[in-house]
Amino acid sequence: MLSRRMLVLAIVLLPALLGADTPATELRVPAFTAYIDPNPDGARVSEKSGVTGWTDPAQKVLWYGEIRTPGKLDASVALRLPEKAVSKLRMTVAGQPHDAVATGAGKDLVTVRFGTFDVATTGYQRFALESLNRAGQPATAGDLDALVVSGAAAAGAHFNLKPRRNAASVHLSYPVAKETDVEAFYCEVTAVEDPVATYYEACGWHRGYFGMQVNGPTERRIIFSVWDSGNEAVDRAKVKTEDLVKLLGKGEGVVASDFGHEGTGGHSHLVYPWKTGEAQRFIVTAKPTDATHTVYSGFYFHPEKKQWMLISSWLAPRDGGWLRGLYSFSENFGGANGNLRRKALYGNQWLRTSKGEWVEVTKATFSHDGTGKDDRLDRFMGVENGRFFLSQGGFVPGFTKYGEAFTRPPTGKPPADIRLPEVQAK
Repeated sequence: MLSRRMLVLAIVLLPALLGADTPATELRVPAFTAYIDPNPDGARVSEKSGVTGWTDPAQKVLWYGEIRTPGKLDASVALRLPEKAVSKLRMTVAGQPHDAVATGAGKDLVTVRFGTFDVATTGYQRFALESLNRAGQPATAGDLDALVVSGAAAAGAHFNLKPRRNAASVHLSYPVAKETDVEAFYCEVTAVEDPVATYYEACGWHRGYFGMQVNGPTERRIIFSVWDSGNEAVDRAKVKTEDLVKLLGKGEGVVASDFGHEGTGGHSHLVYPWKTGEAQRFIVTAKPTDATHTVYSGFYFHPEKKQWMLISSWLAPRDGGWLRGLYSFSENFGGANGNLRRKALYGNQWLRTSKGEWVEVTKATFSHDGTGKDDRLDRFMGVENGRFFLSQGGFVPGFTKYGEAFTRPPTGKPPADIRLPEVQAK
């Protein structure tokens, strides 16, 4: 006869011994983490309200998640619709479209169930929600609160659950011996994939940044900025006069102004349609004027004029030293299209010492911002066609470890045509 203890243990273990399903894992993915496609502004996405204003059937609502356990996956969405309004929706996962109908309950959330999907492999999956309604009928396809996934394939699944929808910022840092006085830093950047709201920095150092940006579908810029002294993070008007960087000169067509909200300083940019797939050339120089001031200047090789041009030159207080903390990076500064991949090649890096010697830089170390730590793991560095590359976004499987070091093959040929213009007072 079984003892009472053995009987209880048998009852607990019997479902597992018989192969019964374990309790389903359920994961709620907020609507404010979704993307609108093809027009990122085709509906409103906010942390407070989720997805609202979704009236155009041509726009899809997309979520992305990494599935780590193949198997069955149940998917539903929670939304609001006006009382008794009917919305026809379609969810597609792993190439399987499932349709469902939602009936509104006013201010109350309703659950729209799309049934079970078979997810046969691990990796990122796209959860695409479509409206099957005619335009304007109903007035909204639904104000979305969340995507809900459950079942075996939801176990261990990874989604970004935070309102920041930007892909991670990624960096490569260049080691330089402490005793080296760096008078100039040269770098070439070739954009491979560059959607709107992308900034590719060629030459970063302890006092500023220099690179190229995609501001909109028809506008691109070359940007050179230098930070003020002090610790003010937001408002340049609060910076003491003696801590402000001073504009000494700028090139033809260059706009110079202030910046804040990321530290403060002097900003300059040239609106110029630099081309994807073509190497853009940058060099930043440092000239200490005394023990406490340094002039930092950014020069860009104009592809059409075939000559170097000054972007801007700034006198930086509380300095008096050379370039240090050299790095490059890639940033997705707008989250609306943070699902798209960004990729650029960084190559032919050289530094020139205060003695006029060119030194090739062939080693770099990878890092990323806080978003890349847990929320967006689609961030990479490597070596491709003899150059370093950085990429982020696109929900590409795998990732590069923080702190991983890479070495590119040397070219052995320092820049030979660095004829920089004189800085003309503004």
